Amino acid sequence: MGATDALGGKSWTFLTNHARVLIHVARNPQARIRDIAGGIGITERATQLIINDLEEAGYLTRARVGRRNTYTINPDRPFRHPAEGDQHINALITLFAGHDETFTGHDAPSRSPAREQATPDEH
Repeated sequence: MGATDALGGKSWTFLTNHARVLIHVARNPQARIRDIAGGIGITERATQLIINDLEEAGYLTRARVGRRNTYTINPDRPFRHPAEGDQHINALITLFAGHDETFTGHDAPSRSPAREQATPDEH
């Protein structure tokens, strides 16, 4: 029998761990592997493998700054699945991270003023 979530249904989510790592890095480009892993609930090894995947595919760039890594996301990369391939990941990053400063070296996408001013009950 499968695991159940708080709503009593099967336990599943819409986002993959790759998306979660990308969003976490967008929120904090200086995050350590340990912080990313703890933040999304996966092992440090899994986090490292995902970062390697994202870097190899061109979704992020890793740079050494002192004793730490810092990451820059390439928001112009398309989603990998053909069904979403016409969309860039900047939409995902903006939706979940919403920080203009995460788009280092690129123009940040504009945010909807109505969305920013909406109260939680309006969503």
